Amino acid sequence: MNKQKSKTRSKAALLVIILAGESIFFLPFVLARIFRPTLLNVFEISNLELGLAFSVYGIVAMISYFFGGPLADKFSARNLMALALWATALGGLIMSLVPSNNVLIALYGYWGFTTIFLFWAAMIRATREWGGDDFQGRAFGYLEGGRGLAAALIGTLVLFIFSLFLDVDSSTGLSDEHNGSFQVVILTTSFIVALSGLLVWVYLPKVNPKHFEAKKSPTAKKVLEIIKMPAIWMQGIIIICAYVGYKITDDYSLYANQVLGMDEIASAGVGTSALWLRPIFAVMAGILADRLSGARVISWSFMFMFFGGLMIYLGLFESLSWVTLIILASTLVGVYGIRGIYFALMKESAVPLKATGTAVGIMSVVGFTPDVFMSPAMGYLLDNFPGPQGHRYVFLVLTGFAIIGLVVSFFLRNHISKINKGS
Repeated sequence: MNKQKSKTRSKAALLVIILAGESIFFLPFVLARIFRPTLLNVFEISNLELGLAFSVYGIVAMISYFFGGPLADKFSARNLMALALWATALGGLIMSLVPSNNVLIALYGYWGFTTIFLFWAAMIRATREWGGDDFQGRAFGYLEGGRGLAAALIGTLVLFIFSLFLDVDSSTGLSDEHNGSFQVVILTTSFIVALSGLLVWVYLPKVNPKHFEAKKSPTAKKVLEIIKMPAIWMQGIIIICAYVGYKITDDYSLYANQVLGMDEIASAGVGTSALWLRPIFAVMAGILADRLSGARVISWSFMFMFFGGLMIYLGLFESLSWVTLIILASTLVGVYGIRGIYFALMKESAVPLKATGTAVGIMSVVGFTPDVFMSPAMGYLLDNFPGPQGHRYVFLVLTGFAIIGLVVSFFLRNHISKINKGS
């Protein structure tokens, strides 16, 4: 038994879970976040058309959250995660062919299936199995911080490769090798995703899910009790507001390109730099949450989102690129800080440990709905209000959701205080 625990909680297993947990989302999301201007040019699509592709992903993902959980309870996390990674990498090969817009939209729907139905719940289960009974908090803390570091490393690598293959023309900002260089980036990313699948297969133990608390699955009555908990819905709203902020980070590189006047390599560097801040702010938020409270840290984080978003909307410092970049970074304090600890609120909210999976499922379906509506909304604003104005409206949306999140976080803090007084 001790030998099995040691194998399940090996450092290599955790590192592989972290690498897989971030690399699988690189093709559908992170490439667009880093190389948004390039992606729009290569595929000859508008921001709205890209947003519709994201929306199709989100719709498939919403359905997949419901059915992926039971699947992860029946099959080994290792098998599901490896299959998901290989299937996602196959989609990357199709993307590298620069298909038509309709094919690209279908591809995003396919990725919604491979990354969520096959992967998401299996990754959560693998993390819980690694953490065991006494390392749950640290397991998920390491997962988020590690995923942020993995994103930064992979992002820096593909940016370096992109810069090697692309000679920027000072007059047009493009070159004859423009399409080919981005195709190399897509193929490199696909290789990394496929390699992650191989590492999962080799280093993750083939644990039978039936060995883990099979008799403690929540009954229908318990599920209804969880659904009725006010804290679950407040946390779901907090995740929505934070995830809107996370989706808006997709605009950072395009903002740098269209508003601050940076070329494609420099603007991609802005997107990559944002990735490096993710593990820093997530870990800082986790440390503060342990010393103070998660709900309090989330309230502070929404304040950062609010003030940063408001400054960008007002456009007061657009002529000073370095000041604007600092303001953008301040919004990330909030976005990545909240993202790092919003699931940690379950303990403060008195969500039963046995019902963790059910609670996460409910909060995921509610909280990740921005996958459906946020990208098309951003695309509409950016396409219909060209130049700085469209980007300002995007950050106005960020400001609005930061206000909602701040208000709800205060309600949650009061709710948690009442729970503590009653216990």
